[in-house]
Amino acid sequence: MYYSHFGLHQAPFKITPNTEFFFTGGNRGPILEALIYAVTHGEGIIKVTGEVGSGKTMLCHMLPTRLPPHIVTAYIANPSVSPEEILRAIAFELQLDVSRSAARLEVMQALHDYLLKRHAEGKRVVVLVEESQSMPLATLEEIRMLSNLETKNDKLLQIVLFGQPELDDNLRQPGIRPLRERVTHSFRLEPLLQGEIREYLMFRMRAAGYRGPDLFSNSVVGHVARASHGLTRRVNLIADKALLAAFSENTHTVRAKHVEAAIRDSEFSQRPVRHGERRYLWGAALVATGAALGITAYALLQQPDRKPARVDAPAGTLPGNPDRAIPVPPIAPPPTSVSAPAAPAPQAAPKATAEAGTRPVAAAVKSGNVLPAGALDALEARLAATREWLAQPDQIAYSIQVFGTNDPQQLNKHLNDIAKSIEINKLYVYPTQVKEKPYWTVLYGSFSDRFAAQEGLGRLPQALMANQPLLRTVQGIRDEIRRQRPPS
Repeated sequence: MYYSHFGLHQAPFKITPNTEFFFTGGNRGPILEALIYAVTHGEGIIKVTGEVGSGKTMLCHMLPTRLPPHIVTAYIANPSVSPEEILRAIAFELQLDVSRSAARLEVMQALHDYLLKRHAEGKRVVVLVEESQSMPLATLEEIRMLSNLETKNDKLLQIVLFGQPELDDNLRQPGIRPLRERVTHSFRLEPLLQGEIREYLMFRMRAAGYRGPDLFSNSVVGHVARASHGLTRRVNLIADKALLAAFSENTHTVRAKHVEAAIRDSEFSQRPVRHGERRYLWGAALVATGAALGITAYALLQQPDRKPARVDAPAGTLPGNPDRAIPVPPIAPPPTSVSAPAAPAPQAAPKATAEAGTRPVAAAVKSGNVLPAGALDALEARLAATREWLAQPDQIAYSIQVFGTNDPQQLNKHLNDIAKSIEINKLYVYPTQVKEKPYWTVLYGSFSDRFAAQEGLGRLPQALMANQPLLRTVQGIRDEIRRQRPPS
């Protein structure tokens, strides 16, 4: 929206973990280096804690990019499962040949054999576990048992637990003391100080392409620091909305009033949002859709003497596992005055069914916001194709996760756009949940082994490579779908 206004080539303050925006200040860089050292030197269980929004996910995504080639990683995003399930989840991510009905000892033996083989090859295996504060105590105990797998001189498995401070509370319980004593390194992500927030803001602006003078004065940074409590996710939300507010006034100076409006518009603000403030923040966004809504820029911004500024479309909120930005085609600036088009006849919302891939789309269509017929044709077609694909016999082992989103309409549009550069029949979409909300993950290709998948990754269009796609095991995807409660 405001990118061209500030000379940016991508969103500077998205809350999704783009490793291009990793900030080494606030002790983040030293913690990353310490993690690399601990993992590469076989230091057992490692723990990283921090408040919600302090940057744990960014650190978790950054770590694999800095590890040497002989380190094999497995990523567990949803560890709130039983002890048996956590074993299977790790086995599936490592592409082990174990059935879903395999007994615990069978899975453990398969893991042990795999780890011994990797050790003989001079490789190390590390499991990165996010949201580990939600793990049941019995599952934490199973993690301890995994840490016992070792040779005479080396640990066979490294485990890095990323979690909120509640993880520390869990580890203090008497019944989990054996695990606590196996934690060899413990790191904590502290909130950023005001000076660090100033550096963080301009670091992200520069990384996004900004080449002008500093945008944030000391008073503005002070407002951001007090409202965000130094949590990077909150800093990102406030800064993004403040830039949008400045853009809506056609100014390149971010003022305290822009930050105050952004704070009031945020969910974590304790101050009530007064009538008209959301319009102030999102007035510029509404300009871009004025033609479709039949509302002029004059009516939206209440600035009769101001010519509408040129509006570029924002990068799509199409994140990867975790969320990553995908550019979408620019939206043409609206005319200064338009007539409201005839409203299309409302269509009935798609009927929810128990079939995977249909319910989440239906759930996304809210009352009063009914989509026109055919609005999600591309998405529905790929969901149906994915169900058939996942039902095939186990001849496919890998796919490439390219991005994800919680917006079905935007995803449908993007599927149509990228079909111009790659074969859409090679794209697969499956529904899941993120923070108990419907979410769709997009995959590319079917590959019989990891080597073929790596080759396919190298052939992806540059637009998709920019989102840092990653390899996924098909069995791991099936297991993720099976574990998730169907969105409703």
